[in-house]
Amino acid sequence: MVRVTALSSPFLLGFDDIERALDKVSKSAADGYPPYNIERIAAAGAEPEKLRITLAVAGFSRDQIDVTVEENQLTIRGRQQDDKAREYLHRGIAARQFQRSFLLAEGMQVLGADLARGLLSIDLARPHPERIVRKIEIATRN
Repeated sequence: MVRVTALSSPFLLGFDDIERALDKVSKSAADGYPPYNIERIAAAGAEPEKLRITLAVAGFSRDQIDVTVEENQLTIRGRQQDDKAREYLHRGIAARQFQRSFLLAEGMQVLGADLARGLLSIDLARPHPERIVRKIEIATRN
């Protein structure tokens, strides 16, 4: 069976990676935990425009969260373990794990991460692509 996509136009050459990225994102978007916001922070002075991802990670400490970037994919993992020394009469807050991934555009830079009041904020710099115009010489054949 042949799969037809929006990127299968003969005028769109070399967009295979984008198609794979869209497939990957659509599969990982189903899980809603932890909830998150993405905001745009306007450029200020010499600082470029930034994007900030904020995840609600109440109950997680800094050493229980890993933030990694590999091949343009930002991955945030949280791991909590049960405290065996506690005896619960009611347990409504479960120790749980999560993994949330974001696919980053080529050239996006992770500036840093901050954990405060149960919110993990990750700042990203949006690159300003350099506009390059290159003239292609035309060869003459006999």
